[in-house]
Amino acid sequence: MSEIVILSGSPSVNSRSDLVLRFLGRSLQNKGFKVTHVSIKDVPQDVLFEGKFDSPVVSQIAAKLQGARGVIVGSPVYKAAYTGVLKALIDLLPQDVLEDTPVFPLMTGGSPAHMLAIEYTLKPLLATLKGQNLKGVFVTDNHIDKTNTEQPIINIETHERLTKQLAYFVELLNRQKSPIV
Repeated sequence: MSEIVILSGSPSVNSRSDLVLRFLGRSLQNKGFKVTHVSIKDVPQDVLFEGKFDSPVVSQIAAKLQGARGVIVGSPVYKAAYTGVLKALIDLLPQDVLEDTPVFPLMTGGSPAHMLAIEYTLKPLLATLKGQNLKGVFVTDNHIDKTNTEQPIINIETHERLTKQLAYFVELLNRQKSPIV
């Protein structure tokens, strides 16, 4: 079994991003991977607002990310970028927290006009943490059925793009050298 960490940057309770991230997590579990979900909602507001680098919550999240064989980071598009709360958390993490780790970036948004947000905002942010970015996937909100938690992707092309990128992510993980114990 392998450890995959899925980090959600959505502050919304009814998040389309979270639905897609959970769908990807279930797909990975069906392939035999152990998946851990971390949400920005798990981090106390004062930790983010006051920049508490030494918070136990931040240390736990950093340890999960550093111990992961692969990471999926997802965020809705807010004002042409990832969420501010995701950035606040990332600012508190060690600079090399994703070093040499395959990272699958995912963004959701209301319109294809926001598609480049993944390229110009999220991927460069993850690269500063030394993650190995995959191509990633942008999903428009109208391709997500918020009432179907098991299979929220209702557009065939979007489902195929997600499946293809997830297969490539798994291939990268399987090519990694096994850790020496």
